[in-house]
Amino acid sequence: MVARWDKNKLVVCYDGKMMTEISDFGLQTSDEDLTSLTFVNIFDGKEFEVNYDMIEGKKSHISKKGHGYSMLFHNAEGKKVEVALQMFNDGIAFRYETRFARPTVVKDEQTRYLIADGTRRWIQKYTDAYEQFFPLATDGNDANTHWGYPALVEPQQDAFALFTEANIESEHSASSLDNAGQRDQYRVTLGRSDKQVSGKWHSPWRVVMLGTLKDIVASTLVTDVSKPCEILNTKWIKPGVVSWIYWAYNHGSNDYNIIKKYVDMAVTLHLPYVLIDAEWDEMKDGYTIEDALKYSLSKGVKPIIWYNSTTGWIDGAPGPKYRLNDPEKREKEFAWCEKMGVSGVKIDFFDGDTQATMEYCIDLLKSAAKHHLLVNFHGATIPRGWQRTFPNLVSTEGVYGAEWYNNRGDLTSRAAAHNATLPFTRNVVGPMDYTPCTFSDSQHPHITTDAHELALTILFESSLQHLADRPESYLEPKRKVEQALFGYLPTTWDDTRLLAGYPGEYVVMARRKGQKWFIAGINGKDEKQTLKIDLKALNLPAENYILVTDAGKGLDLKSQIVNTHDLPAAVECSARGGFLIIPQGM
Repeated sequence: MVARWDKNKLVVCYDGKMMTEISDFGLQTSDEDLTSLTFVNIFDGKEFEVNYDMIEGKKSHISKKGHGYSMLFHNAEGKKVEVALQMFNDGIAFRYETRFARPTVVKDEQTRYLIADGTRRWIQKYTDAYEQFFPLATDGNDANTHWGYPALVEPQQDAFALFTEANIESEHSASSLDNAGQRDQYRVTLGRSDKQVSGKWHSPWRVVMLGTLKDIVASTLVTDVSKPCEILNTKWIKPGVVSWIYWAYNHGSNDYNIIKKYVDMAVTLHLPYVLIDAEWDEMKDGYTIEDALKYSLSKGVKPIIWYNSTTGWIDGAPGPKYRLNDPEKREKEFAWCEKMGVSGVKIDFFDGDTQATMEYCIDLLKSAAKHHLLVNFHGATIPRGWQRTFPNLVSTEGVYGAEWYNNRGDLTSRAAAHNATLPFTRNVVGPMDYTPCTFSDSQHPHITTDAHELALTILFESSLQHLADRPESYLEPKRKVEQALFGYLPTTWDDTRLLAGYPGEYVVMARRKGQKWFIAGINGKDEKQTLKIDLKALNLPAENYILVTDAGKGLDLKSQIVNTHDLPAAVECSARGGFLIIPQGM
């Protein structure tokens, strides 16, 4: 058992070691006091099995067993509140369950997690768009007290816990963590809600993943406790690699000739998609979005187009705006997209974690599915399980990604360590539209090596993988290996395994598609580092692989063909460098 009730606290353990304590169970509602709950009893439920398939993610099929319990509480008036508790080998999930006799608004929550001072932790400061770094800290003395998910901590040496939540439904707001007052107590705090609920009600699942870093990276707990797929026919949902304009050309999507360049690049690299970003409604020189769509489709490249959600950044923000907010206008717009051959929509600038925003996102996913449209949320909250319920959600930003080379200079010096932290934090909980693999520079330079950048296309999971660099950079004659990889790069995986790593220092990861393994590693340090590669458990077939490493000078990479039996047990990486081991052809 990984959790037990002891002295008004739920003690959560891994391998016999205490990882956190969960206390102060209770809810704040608009007309009932459910904040001072008295524990009554815990009831043993039964073992159950989770068995489902995923279109996108770190695994294509998930099968595992869990055990359910029910914790009974009463408030001062005797009102019953249950906390459903599910235990798995890789962690726990719990949620509040009660019944409201009359309409009420769930305003906030009292649940607290203990993260003791001195505990190593990697948590981002809360912002609406979840675009912050995950710096290493060991105490709660930071001036900030508001934190975003996921929160990774190391309470015991080589034993980790990752805190997040799952299964947001339309009546829920999303939550975050606040440690104001008691610095070692992180309270679950809800986003704004004015939604009245009545009758039978439950909260989202609060999730704590447990184990070694390999366990954390492999965990599927977020989707395990989320609602099953609600889309009956999913055959039209096709993951793939996308050519993307914004990083190199801020206003490129209002220029038909620039769009053509990225369509042509997609053709050359055998990419299925092109993303036409903001301002396509203001195209210059007499061209229209219809012209751009026709050109893309004539070349066999499926277009995705951008919309402003018109809930967050509105004044001064790019358009098109106000096309999706009203259900009738949204239906008309998505019907037009389907008619014009648009394959997906990128929707940006959401208004944080409010209940209204969560309901809006769910409505967008449902409406888009009716018209066979993939969805990529940007300027939005992190994944909380919708990728299982609505698999047309193919990616989500919610990350400080390569786009920031275009905005500020601080990514330049911090990118390598940040990239070596994301596989243990943000990307654990769902697809991450980091927009990786930039060989040239945007407004601010990058100092990660080319091998490091190329490795990100495998390390970072997103079923739409957007290539951010300019066409002439990818199409340089010297980039034969990179060009070949882009043409067959998987963006969904049948299995994922962390081979080695530590947040901010290095990562070595293996992902499998069919019978083929793709292995990538990056150095997060500003000095050379030798990364060990434990290939024994992968049972690699006897075939040729392309080994890509740092060239040893500048940012360039080098490649060589190596048979399975000659693959190295370790690779020396340059400062901020990386490597890949990829099958020769597919």
